[in-house]
Amino acid sequence: MSADRVAQPASAAEPFPGADTPMLKQYWELRRPLSADTLLLFRLGDFYELFFDDAVQGARLLGLTLTQRQQHPMAGIPYHAAPAYIKKLLDAGRKVAICDQTEVPKAGKLVNRAITRVLTPGTILEDHQLDSSRPHYLLAIAADRAGLHAAWLDLTTGDFHLATEAEPARLWPALYALDAREILAPESLAASGAEWDNLSAHRPVSRLPDFQFECAAGARLTKETLGVLNLDGFGIRDGHPALGCAGALIAYATDTLCGKPAHLKQLREYRSGEALVLDPATLRNLEVLRSARGTRDGSLLHAVDATVTPPGARLLEQWLAAPIRDLAELCRRQGCVGAFVAEPGLAAQVREGLGAVRDLARILSRLQNRLRHPRELAGVRDTLRVLPEVRATLAKLPAPAADLAPRIPAFAELAELLEKALADEPPIDPKDGGVIRDSFDTELDRLRGLARGHKTWISDFERAEQERTGIKNLRVRYTGAFGYYIEITKSNLSLVPADYIRRQTMTNAERFVTDELRQREKEILHAEENSLTREEELFRGLVEAVLAQADGLRAAAAALAEADVLQGWARLARERDFCRPVLDDGDVFLIEQGRHPVVEVILRGRAEGLAGARAFVPNDTSLAASGEQIALITGPNMAGKSTYIRQVALIAILAQAGAWAPARGCRLGLVDRVFSRVGASDELARGNSTFMVEMNETANILRHATARSLIVLDEIGRGTSTYDGLAIAWAVVEQLHGAGPAGPRTLFATHYHELTQLEKSLPRLRNYAVTVKEWNDEIIFVRQVARGAADRSYGIQVARLAGLPGEVIARAREILTELEAEGQALQAHVRRSLAQAAPAAGQTATEPPAAVEEPTPPETAAVPQMELF
Repeated sequence: MSADRVAQPASAAEPFPGADTPMLKQYWELRRPLSADTLLLFRLGDFYELFFDDAVQGARLLGLTLTQRQQHPMAGIPYHAAPAYIKKLLDAGRKVAICDQTEVPKAGKLVNRAITRVLTPGTILEDHQLDSSRPHYLLAIAADRAGLHAAWLDLTTGDFHLATEAEPARLWPALYALDAREILAPESLAASGAEWDNLSAHRPVSRLPDFQFECAAGARLTKETLGVLNLDGFGIRDGHPALGCAGALIAYATDTLCGKPAHLKQLREYRSGEALVLDPATLRNLEVLRSARGTRDGSLLHAVDATVTPPGARLLEQWLAAPIRDLAELCRRQGCVGAFVAEPGLAAQVREGLGAVRDLARILSRLQNRLRHPRELAGVRDTLRVLPEVRATLAKLPAPAADLAPRIPAFAELAELLEKALADEPPIDPKDGGVIRDSFDTELDRLRGLARGHKTWISDFERAEQERTGIKNLRVRYTGAFGYYIEITKSNLSLVPADYIRRQTMTNAERFVTDELRQREKEILHAEENSLTREEELFRGLVEAVLAQADGLRAAAAALAEADVLQGWARLARERDFCRPVLDDGDVFLIEQGRHPVVEVILRGRAEGLAGARAFVPNDTSLAASGEQIALITGPNMAGKSTYIRQVALIAILAQAGAWAPARGCRLGLVDRVFSRVGASDELARGNSTFMVEMNETANILRHATARSLIVLDEIGRGTSTYDGLAIAWAVVEQLHGAGPAGPRTLFATHYHELTQLEKSLPRLRNYAVTVKEWNDEIIFVRQVARGAADRSYGIQVARLAGLPGEVIARAREILTELEAEGQALQAHVRRSLAQAAPAAGQTATEPPAAVEEPTPPETAAVPQMELF
């Protein structure tokens, strides 16, 4: 995108800035207080201009033509196209200060200007610069001897939280899951380590003076902004250590909005003990919110998103990023899903109504912070049209879904006002006119009549001048800076009459006026000015009427978003045969015929229209912290080990978000944390190899897992030599098992078949294997997990399926035979280790469950294979 043009000054009184012009002095007065990473867009007529270093940076980032006047770098963008350019600057991590003209330009007078908005990656409110389906958090973080403190705010909705933890490791995962767009930190904060690196990677960090994070000042500012004398009503004490961070957020938002945020009404405290914690590695490895490619497609979030509104999509992401441990609330969410499942007809009506709902929370945030556009009011009007029907339908559902209806207030008077007052398709800018419907206001109708008569004269004048001059493309146009003018392309300048007065030269055209046009302009502008003034008064009245109902509208928006998530989950439950999990405080983890929610969707999409395509093969799971604590899973590559262990973790996350689960039956004891160590990745920029990353993640698990945790481990120790890896994997399993009566529920997938011997010495460990059949020298992946242990990995057969040359496969078989013959020493060492680790006399292992029945061998080897395992 480029803006290649000759810049024009705002008026004859403002030439291009020289060494000491009044306009340049005005520019520097506005530019000096801004930070170095902020670009100032300075309004000059129909353009926003960048000067000096800002121009150099802007030209590079936006692809603009860099010009010079009096040796000063300069670049500009058209005023009407500014939003697209600003978004590119924000995406590049820059901040943008908007300097607007605050009065109509007058000849011989310097135009007053002021910074009306500072846009930063974390504080934007404009709809076209936001992802409507994702929260948009600004995060402030600080640390001292008392621990880690944080506050986060979504300015687009007013969602405001704070938290403090004496043990920072309990808070870092929640901060990472926020996926904040910008981070605020004190200048003195010496942040380092994996946690900070994970949090700040690819996010702009703004360093602020330490005094902005002072706790007492933050408490005062927070109470003042929320309009309360104390924070007791929010369950927060005045001396809360994170109030300094909350104050820093409010101060930063005030600076960027050029006024205090007027829509902050709530402040909630996050407590890590109330949530199921998902650390960065788990979110990444299990692809909860984003796939391995960094996209929403292919993630758990995408697979279970059946919402129809942006607020519903945002709430779904929040629930998946921070599942809960509150049994009562989980039971309520599950019950709501069940109510929608039981009444598919009513659920369909609710879904249809929600499809017409607009983003009330973000609309209100913009209106309350002086970003007021007529189409925002149209969004409120369109939503109020469908609210009565949605509310009535929700009330017909069984409890607890019916309880959503009373949370949606009635807005009959406001709805009637907006219907009568607003035009069907109001403009974006209220200054354009046409916001208010005809016949709503008698005075406005009178003024419009006068203005429309003059505009008819303009149209007639344009046609008459085209005939008089012979210039067919002659146009009469209007701008706020120049008024009405006649525009003629340069190819027709020879036909310009002598009575035309030149006003301005453009790149491809020139602008003229006549005495007759000047006189008529005065009459037109007087009528239009009065009409627009009256219309703006009426528009402001409508805005105030909406804001008077802001609290009720926000309550309705929250209920609608929740209804959207729950009806979407019910739709999935019906279409994909999900079950309602039974949740309790026990330590048992039982899943009957569980399925991977993401892989199942992908396979279903691939299977459409393909005869004989295989469906996802479900499997059972049985774990208990004090019983079958560790499931050691062996089997060949591509057989489905990784898919199986991940599906168990994803089912747990879904269940504790309140959703139903992809299984025939499910009983889950609540989990405090889900840990995962799967896949192979490195952090070369930090000097960490693939194996180092693997060990870092494993160490984190061993340090923080409890008997309430769920752990999925895939191929621990494979990043180093065989003996080292086996030794590490062996020791990790023993550590997870421990000597006590219980331990974290664990799924451990491995190719180290020697580990299967641990079942003899660790009473809470059970061996499982992913079944494979050999048929006519082919391997067939059955995808079923059964009791027992695999004795080989079939790696060479998988390599042959992948297309390795035949001579390589043959040579690999020879080498494998030699290596297996030389492996007797290692087997002897394993037997000696087992003898040393044998249970004490009288100790017996728990009776293993009945083995899963082996599948019947297929009649042919020509079975389609799933490529995702």
